[in-house]
Amino acid sequence: MSATPETTPVREVHRFDEESLIRYLTRHLDGFRAPCAIRQFEGGQSNPTFLLQTAGGNYVLRKKPPGKLLPSAHAVEREYRVMKALEHSSVPVCRMLLLCEDDAPIGTPFIVMEHVAGRVFHDLTLPELPPGDRTAVYAHMVEVLGRLHTVVPEAVGLGDFGRPGNYYARQISRWTRQYRAAETRAIPEMDNLIDWLPANIPAESGSGLVHGDYRLGNMILHPSEPRIVALLDWELSTLGHPLADLAYNCMPYYLPAYRNPSLIDNDPAVSGIPKLEEHLDAYCRHTGREGIDDWNFYMAFSLFRSAGIGQGVYKRGLDGNASSRTALQLGKGVEMTARIGWRLARPAAGG
Repeated sequence: MSATPETTPVREVHRFDEESLIRYLTRHLDGFRAPCAIRQFEGGQSNPTFLLQTAGGNYVLRKKPPGKLLPSAHAVEREYRVMKALEHSSVPVCRMLLLCEDDAPIGTPFIVMEHVAGRVFHDLTLPELPPGDRTAVYAHMVEVLGRLHTVVPEAVGLGDFGRPGNYYARQISRWTRQYRAAETRAIPEMDNLIDWLPANIPAESGSGLVHGDYRLGNMILHPSEPRIVALLDWELSTLGHPLADLAYNCMPYYLPAYRNPSLIDNDPAVSGIPKLEEHLDAYCRHTGREGIDDWNFYMAFSLFRSAGIGQGVYKRGLDGNASSRTALQLGKGVEMTARIGWRLARPAAGG
């Protein structure tokens, strides 16, 4: 199913002092005027996101969730910085309007951005679109990824947005810590990946800006055209290895349908959606690569990381402060994702 982003009344666990927010924005955001109606976007598992509706126009507010947070998670400040830096690049982003790092107005730091009209598709098979439009959406998705990965970080003020080198070693260590902090039960495949991944990191070539959650559901499409007008949810962005983004984007080609549709049985002649090899070839054309070695490692890492993220969301769901009511369902998918990741790693591990 696809639609414009769905909103609901603000959920009880995410309520804040709306009058305090309105007073703050009236003082600090040019053009903002009360009255203001506030609703919550259903999407967004990590940082609660809200639609602010005023007579002068609409805005989007994104804040950290309530409760005790995992270290370095929910970094709305980083989201603000990277989208602000990319504002005049060829990567489509929402225009940043305000960053509040003070807890006083609503209890947590938050950012305010322009509201971009368009469509958000969570079903990656795009059943509402004709095959030709599906082809165009996937072509633009991989083109935008290529644009992002050819941005020179120093040229847009992001030369210090992450530590240079050892990206996978740092990421594996980070997501192992995050997973262990949120662990609720033993998953042998996660334990296997935690042992195998750091011992099998390919020699890294190239570094750049990575999004960290590059998938169709984090993109706003033009209201009527098959192209991306804004790339959302930059919380996990950093300087790193571009193939991490590409592998993450390709997970639907490996994961069976569970909460989300799958591309395992995709028939391009019917769907208009490219097969995996075509998707990878298009990325290589946009980035000047001649091919991709060690693909199974990149996919195994991406599935491991996705399982770790899902476990964190699941744990927050158990604790009662996750951003979406579907958070508890994610727990069932963590083990499946880890199992597929380990299956990809096993040939190299001799298993």
